Amino acid sequence: MTKPLEGIRVIELATYVFVPAAAAILGDWGADVIKVEHPSYGDPGRNTAAWGVPNKVEGVAHLWEAVNRGKRAVGIDISDDEGREVLMRLIDGADVFMTNLLPPARRKLGIEPADVLKRNPRIVYGRGSANGPRGADADKGGFDGITYWGRSGAALGVTPADREFPLSMPGPGFGDLQTGTALAGAIGTALFHRERTGRGEVVDVSLLSAGLWAMGMTVSGTSVLGVDQLPPQRHDTTPNPLTNVYRTKDDHYIALGFLQADRYWPDFCIVVDKLEWLSDVRFIDAEARKVNSAACIELLDALFSEHTLDEWRDLLSRQSGQWDVLLGAGETHRDEQIVANRFVQRIEHEGNGMINLVPAPAQFGEEVATLGTAPGLGEHTDEVLAELGYDAATVERLRAGNAVG
Repeated sequence: MTKPLEGIRVIELATYVFVPAAAAILGDWGADVIKVEHPSYGDPGRNTAAWGVPNKVEGVAHLWEAVNRGKRAVGIDISDDEGREVLMRLIDGADVFMTNLLPPARRKLGIEPADVLKRNPRIVYGRGSANGPRGADADKGGFDGITYWGRSGAALGVTPADREFPLSMPGPGFGDLQTGTALAGAIGTALFHRERTGRGEVVDVSLLSAGLWAMGMTVSGTSVLGVDQLPPQRHDTTPNPLTNVYRTKDDHYIALGFLQADRYWPDFCIVVDKLEWLSDVRFIDAEARKVNSAACIELLDALFSEHTLDEWRDLLSRQSGQWDVLLGAGETHRDEQIVANRFVQRIEHEGNGMINLVPAPAQFGEEVATLGTAPGLGEHTDEVLAELGYDAATVERLRAGNAVG
């Protein structure tokens, strides 16, 4: 398959999900990603449990595997002088350095952009943060559930007015993965810029900036209305009943997306054998359906409850309006369209473990990257140090001094 980043070496010094996800995408696209971890305890993402899923199931740590597949792992204590020099030698020959360490830690360790670019002026420095590189909260940490989801307006935006507390994200890493996609794309653009100028660049992406980007049209909408939140969209009062979710007879859900409602309404009524709706003055056009949305939705609720999902698939395939079936995340690997495009891949892990992983969303050469497993802690230390020119005796001396592991 086409690997546009083949020959690019990425050094990742990061934990949890956001920046490791960006590095995983670069790896899917062909880059050689070397993950640097402390030799004793590594990335805490190796042992994190979330959303009721234990940190390991049959030996598989799903959060770890999802964003560290295909990488090489090196154990280095960068607080040790010799360990830091190993990192710098890695940086000497790298194209990209990525980190989400907070500014005080970067300053203490001597890995701020100025330090790294002084050592390698052609390197692209990818800096992931919670709140951005400037302002009073630049040194403050965060996670996607509080920063991407909360501070951007998303949490309040999806929460019904009658809920006592805001809704949480739909699952672990939801904001991290979106933000990681933005960082990967920005790093790719900076590499292109380097090819034209010969200069490295600092790239900044934050959870807050990505969350605001995802909420961009909501931000602009509130600004023109002069309000703090857009009116909540409720099932029974949606202004356009043809952009709504309906339940089938067998308790599945179908989402209609007929944005050009007047274009699709006649064909829909014919397909579902409701010709009387075409002459009903309450539903004669989009404005009428908006005024009478509650009545229209009530009729559509009753209609959808008369047929099973399979029957609706057949009916809706006969008209040209947009629609889709709502799936649970665990159903996705059985969906024919997802399977045909390899959008989810089932990976055999060591022992009895199996895991479904999602590749980077962009494809090159009309092919999808084939995913593998994530590395063990320090699994490739000897291999990578040998590539840097360290002989076996030196590696053992460094390991004895706990500089590497």
